[in-house]
Amino acid sequence: MAKQSSKTVTGRVLHDPVKDKLRPIFPLDLSKIHTIDDLVRAMADTAYTARQIGDAADVLEAMARDKDCFVVMTLAGALTVGKMGLIFCDLIESGIVKAVVSTGALMAHGLVEATGLSHFRYDPSKMDDNQLFLAGYNRVYDSLEPETNLDHVEEVVEAILEKWDPNEVVCSWKLHKRIGEFLVKNTKGRGILRSAFEKNVPVFVPAFSDSELGLDFTLNKYARQRDKRPLLRYDPFEDFQTFADTMMATKKMGIFTIGGGVPRNWSQQFGVYAELMARRGYKNIPLKRYSYGLRICPEPVHWGGLSGSTYTEAVSWGKFVPPEEGGRFAEVLEDATVALPLIVGAVLERLNYFRR
Repeated sequence: MAKQSSKTVTGRVLHDPVKDKLRPIFPLDLSKIHTIDDLVRAMADTAYTARQIGDAADVLEAMARDKDCFVVMTLAGALTVGKMGLIFCDLIESGIVKAVVSTGALMAHGLVEATGLSHFRYDPSKMDDNQLFLAGYNRVYDSLEPETNLDHVEEVVEAILEKWDPNEVVCSWKLHKRIGEFLVKNTKGRGILRSAFEKNVPVFVPAFSDSELGLDFTLNKYARQRDKRPLLRYDPFEDFQTFADTMMATKKMGIFTIGGGVPRNWSQQFGVYAELMARRGYKNIPLKRYSYGLRICPEPVHWGGLSGSTYTEAVSWGKFVPPEEGGRFAEVLEDATVALPLIVGAVLERLNYFRR
């Protein structure tokens, strides 16, 4: 450490921040902002949530530029109804994201978008919630999902399941791949499952039955029982084994989490699974831990809603490489509809994605 001033009468030794190599922060000068990346870089030199967003963009950029890193994106919350779907398409189409783990509802609402249907703004002055129910409008916070949209989703899923070979086990990544193929052949608009199919990115939904697509699968099963036709067998462990095999083959892993929930913890459990495989004598494999982590979620620790803990806590479970061994993490305590476009937009600009 640089030589400091002498001890003062109160016992304090007043350091020079320049000699201590502290990083200064600066006022955000809007007159110098011309791009999303300009804004996010300037935010990194401020404080509070703005700084978190700036630091998060740096971590996502590092993941994207690390050629050895396999990036998993986990999604929870009503983010496709919240109109974030095309950002996820960009992350897949840019090659940053190599696998997706999501809630089923998010995929179902995204399928609505991908087939050309719309969601709508909710106006509480026109209908209360009971009136919405009677009219067939399902409220998602401040937006509406018409029930007719979900009927259309069922028609798509039903058409795919009716062609399914009863001897082939169903799991979420296989079904989503077939839906993506359907979208490529029958629609023109962009959508998460279409982009995933085109880029060969698997989409896993570990809590599949907790979704519109899960309900559609159940209705198909009922129809098959009624008509005395062979039933389709759904096996969630086919998903986990495929995910585990995929991650086992990676050199380095990164995770980009929006929200929390089952998708985040299910993805992180792979590190625990790999350690147990070795420690309990099933297979001689090295530790497989995430080297990068980026989370956007407004839940603070004391509310218990992180759905898989902070990254530093997860180090104790063997899920993440500790910072002293090169682990790099960022956590943004903010609504994803605010933070996500800024972070992803800045990184895609840095990668010249929009100029291609």
